[in-house]
Amino acid sequence: MKIWWISSSGERFLEVTEVSRTFRGRAILPGNVEGRALVTRTGFNAYACFYNSLLDGVIYTECADPGNQALFGKRLDSAIICLPNTIGSTSAGAVWQRVARLGVAPKAMLFSLPIDSLAAGGLIIADLWAEKRVVTIDRLGSMFLNTVKEGDLMTVQDDGVVIIS
Repeated sequence: MKIWWISSSGERFLEVTEVSRTFRGRAILPGNVEGRALVTRTGFNAYACFYNSLLDGVIYTECADPGNQALFGKRLDSAIICLPNTIGSTSAGAVWQRVARLGVAPKAMLFSLPIDSLAAGGLIIADLWAEKRVVTIDRLGSMFLNTVKEGDLMTVQDDGVVIIS
């Protein structure tokens, strides 16, 4: 927010203040995390994105899906991924379990739309079998995806509240 004001001597000043935006969604896998946003406005294909990161010994994940230009070549393991939905096949569940077991899964997945059953199943399996929770919130709404920008600092709360700073 920009605020202009004039001093008693006639000098003009501009004050820029940060305004945070708050959104509430449904916590599928609740948790409290902070991090930077990585944003895609197209579907997220888990297999294509994590394809190069499924082998033992990887220390980070980089999106390998050339069909997702917003994420291609970017690190996914330390990000809070903001997306509308996922696309792909039934292999997604095994992919989520594998990247979680390797310790290179994203911090959180924030869906503007309702989560699909394949993504939900895969993320829940990763949580239970690999004991690595990827905080997952859905139903954040289209305004959420229109507001969040790559690199925004985000706070995700276990009750489904997401704050963009």
